[in-house]
Amino acid sequence: MRNKRQEGAAEARERATAADVPIFVISVAAELAGMHPQTLRQYDRLGLVTPSRTRGRGRRYSVADIDALREVQRLSKDEGINLAGIRHIMDLRRELRAARRELARLREEADARRAHRVFAATSSGDVVLVRHGTRLQASDRGARARPGGELIVHPSRTDALVVWNHDRSR
Repeated sequence: MRNKRQEGAAEARERATAADVPIFVISVAAELAGMHPQTLRQYDRLGLVTPSRTRGRGRRYSVADIDALREVQRLSKDEGINLAGIRHIMDLRRELRAARRELARLREEADARRAHRVFAATSSGDVVLVRHGTRLQASDRGARARPGGELIVHPSRTDALVVWNHDRSR
């Protein structure tokens, strides 16, 4: 079962994928962005908006590229920022998007790991992470967790296992 955060991340990936499909030739992209095609070529040379290329080296713009072109134009005309400043802003935004994707990936990974954790209490009161299907033996009850928090134990029929399953949906 997926939680709302996982569903939201999946939807965002689908939208991002659709927005990144390079389908527009330079003349159509220029018209959609409200610019001259030569301006798009200049922005490509400066690294502001770099479209995909066909095998014949023709430029193909995506919806995301057109949105970026409009943002460059807005920053230049409305905010009065020069092209070097715009390039820096665009680079920072790309880095931020990449960091957010990495954060979402790490959160999904952490959620998956968290869903499969089992904890047990030692006789000293320490709560330790144990592998599924294992119980603390009498000799392990006084043990401390190893660095990283995991206590490796062997199956036993002598003691009960304390299991805590934190349900995040409540």
